[in-house]
Amino acid sequence: MASATSLLPHALPPCENARIALFAMRRMGAHGLADARASHTMFTAFGQGFRRPLVLLRALMADLAGTSAGTIAIAPCCCARMTPAESAMLSVLARVETAPETARYLMADLLGVRRIDGVLASAAAVAAAFADEGRPITV
Repeated sequence: MASATSLLPHALPPCENARIALFAMRRMGAHGLADARASHTMFTAFGQGFRRPLVLLRALMADLAGTSAGTIAIAPCCCARMTPAESAMLSVLARVETAPETARYLMADLLGVRRIDGVLASAAAVAAAFADEGRPITV
């Protein structure tokens, strides 16, 4: 049987904003886009400005699910480590504005498809929404 560190090789990011995004992605991935706990987390983190990041994160999750050639592994929301897919997704969100080519390669590897422009645009919108509300995602 594989050890936990081989299945979940990455530690949680030190950035609180990345952890908020990760928690919401895990909840939506496991319990659906309308998960109440994900919504509550976004409301708690963003206050009155929660709608834009929440709706854009929902759109990103739908785009990821619809575009991916395979499954995207997510850990339970209480897990203190990350899967390689989760780490790649947070890296995309952190780099989509500053290093778009790196983000493009990471997204293509994550999804297993070549045409990722729509999903990458969704990721850029999520990253911008977090940054506009004073919560930029860094890893």
